[in-house]
Parts: sequence; structure tokens; C-alpha cells
Amino acid sequence: MANNEKKEKVSFFTKIGNFFKGIGKYFKEVWAEVKQLTWPSRKELVNYCLAVIAFCALMAIIIGLLDLAFGSAFQALAGLGK
Repeated sequence: MANNEKKEKVSFFTKIGNFFKGIGKYFKEVWAEVKQLTWPSRKELVNYCLAVIAFCALMAIIIGLLDLAFGSAFQALAGLGK
């Protein structure tokens, strides 16, 4: 059977108003969250930076060694056919 419920017509300006209210609400909530942030101390920040730099250096060394090993292995395999 047909649904006899009436759908309310919402005007264009009401939709626009609700859209901007939603944007305002979003930024209010974001600002409330930003006010709750705590920033690391200078000592913590230096320690975090050093840890990231050390990790990147370690990964560079590992990837370099793997590249060297695989390059040598492929050269050895290519030399078998000569």
C-alpha cells in the first residue's frame, strides 16, 4: 500500500542556514579539543627528534645493506650465463 505520510518541504534558505550552523558547530568542537591539548616539553621534543633521526639512520643502513646484497646477488646470477 502507499505510504500516506506527508514529507515536509524544507526551504532552500533553511537548508543553507542549517549548513552554516553545522560548520559553526564543527569549529566550536574542534576548538574545544584543541584547548585540551598538551604540548611536550623541550626535553621531550629533543628526545623524540633524536629517536626519529636514529631510526631513520638505522633504516637507511639496513636498506643500503640489502640493496648491496641483492645487487651483488643479481650480478652473480647474470655472470653465470656468460
